[in-house]
Amino acid sequence: MNIRYKIQDLIYSISSQPKQTSNPIKMKPGAISVILNVYKRQNMLEKQIEAVLNQSVPIHAEDIHVWYNGDGPDPQYSRINTYKCNYNTTAYGRFIPLLLCNTEYVAVFDDDTIPRVDWFKSCLETMDDVNGILGCTGVIVPRAGDKNPYYKVGWNGVHNEKTKRVDYVGHSWFFRQEWAKYMWYEQPVTWETGMDMWFSYQAQKYGGINTFVPPHPDGDKDIWGATTDISMKIGRDRNASWRRSGWTAKRHNLHWYCIRNGWNTVKQLLDGIKDV
Repeated sequence: MNIRYKIQDLIYSISSQPKQTSNPIKMKPGAISVILNVYKRQNMLEKQIEAVLNQSVPIHAEDIHVWYNGDGPDPQYSRINTYKCNYNTTAYGRFIPLLLCNTEYVAVFDDDTIPRVDWFKSCLETMDDVNGILGCTGVIVPRAGDKNPYYKVGWNGVHNEKTKRVDYVGHSWFFRQEWAKYMWYEQPVTWETGMDMWFSYQAQKYGGINTFVPPHPDGDKDIWGATTDISMKIGRDRNASWRRSGWTAKRHNLHWYCIRNGWNTVKQLLDGIKDV
């Protein structure tokens, strides 16, 4: 069976369950669920779990969810939630357990990203100001004809002193659990790449939700969403998605597809092409 139909069937089975009107799921206000993804970099999982549990904002083990893509060792955790697929659901699959979380907020991490100790604290403070999708590195996409195609903000781009609006974020995501549904409002154009772009596009189009990078000042790296030396090293290894054939072209095509179908990008808004 094609991967997209496998995922769609699973989502449908979750979303089509009868509503529990007499005993609804009780959401935990202010709490955070964390999604970690395991595929080729299984050695990173323990470091990520340790970094999550050591956050200055307390995280409970039962609010950590580990999504295993493809073959690998069986999960060996007693309190952490684990999901194991015998096929590769790509970067989109890890958004499925978000639909099951019962916390107000959710956080998702790429397998090359280790958050610093005050990252969640920074995200919660930023949400009070902008109420949007947050991430540790963000991209402002180009207009047609721009000589410098992409402008990056965050730990691996311009280090922003203040919260910066961007078109999409990567490496990590932090947002309200109720927004996870927007990933699935339309069928993804491609399952091979572009989950980061697709989520921000869908959330803005259907929920009016914009995307931001919280402050990443040089003077306080404890609030950064990534540990630079680790992410720089791991993100360039042979398992990096950007090394795959056709990766750049697929993302470029997706970028323009989203714009043609209603994505209001930062540069469009600044140019007055579309109303803010």
